[in-house]
Amino acid sequence: MDLLETTSSVDTQDEHEDERVRTGPLWRHALWAALVTAAGVTLGWLGALFRIGPEEYGLPPAAPGALWPYLLAWAVIGLGLSAILRFVAAKVPVYSPSEVLLGTVVIGTRLSLGWRPEPLEVAGLAAAALLLVTVWCAVALRGATVVRRSKDASGGA
Repeated sequence: MDLLETTSSVDTQDEHEDERVRTGPLWRHALWAALVTAAGVTLGWLGALFRIGPEEYGLPPAAPGALWPYLLAWAVIGLGLSAILRFVAAKVPVYSPSEVLLGTVVIGTRLSLGWRPEPLEVAGLAAAALLLVTVWCAVALRGATVVRRSKDASGGA
């Protein structure tokens, strides 16, 4: 019995499916920003539950105080970061913008709820998240520039 020869034709588009330009109407960008930010804040809150709940369910609370200001702050920070990511992703391909946004918001929310930092320290965490997103977008913009130059050089010759 002859075995059929199978060749795995790898489509380069499937390989980098997440790395694409995200065009579309404004409502789609806003919906993405709201959903990913809400997911990040929720996951950060769930991750901090053992530090913010009653003592019988985990460790004693790290610091007293209300949770809502931190949840609101990270929702606003997340929306700002998502605006930057989505703006760049609408121009050039950005690799995994959802994961970058989700990770920064989860970590920021989790740290803020467990630690209850002062506003200046929350601003420092937000600045670190902004730096990460800015570097991520700069790499995407640089990659798009390199690809454009290589296409121009090969097409012009």
